[in-house]
Amino acid sequence: MLVKVGIIDSGIGPGLDADVGAGVTMRLAEGGQVQCLAGDRTDSLGHGTAVASLILARAPRCSLLSAQVFYGARPAAAQVIVAAIEWCVAEGARIINLSLGLREDRRALKESCLAAISQGVLLVASHPARGEATYPAIYPGVLAVSGDIRCGEGDCASIAHDRLFGASPLPPNGFSGGGASYAAARMTGRAAAFFDACPAATVADFKNHLQTIARFHGREHRQAVS
Repeated sequence: MLVKVGIIDSGIGPGLDADVGAGVTMRLAEGGQVQCLAGDRTDSLGHGTAVASLILARAPRCSLLSAQVFYGARPAAAQVIVAAIEWCVAEGARIINLSLGLREDRRALKESCLAAISQGVLLVASHPARGEATYPAIYPGVLAVSGDIRCGEGDCASIAHDRLFGASPLPPNGFSGGGASYAAARMTGRAAAFFDACPAATVADFKNHLQTIARFHGREHRQAVS
């Protein structure tokens, strides 16, 4: 059985159609309700497509579930992200990639994350390498991932045992930007490959695996430029 990976992002472009098992578009209506529409296979920002390509580079056999929640510079509302998480879980996601971060805690978001985790779903969320942590990366049980410049394409770092890990922050070929969102995507791809090879493994097994293979331990130390 293929490992299903939920991607909550800006959508996945048409070039990866064959890898998307299901897609949905979610928006916040004027009345505050979340509209759930059929996915339109577009990605005006390109971010979700970049995230998907990084995941597929490490786990080409996985099936992607695309929850499109971003459409521009304005961040997605917490209730939209909550609905996307719930949709991914209902679709059978083994892993959900959350290359995003909210500055403020939201009870509904925390509850949806904890509910997914209780069902054995691995949540992988981006965590800033510098500055204040964001949600949902800070929630217990979520695998938080920061961009770590020590890491090459195939490396990972154990920054805080069982809680915060690092991966390369560089964008995939053909895309721009970089940072924790791409590091999280690489970790999601690693997780998908792990569960594909070990279908009976648990989230705890994967975290133990990361501790075993981590090339770096502790935080990176960047020298200030004078």
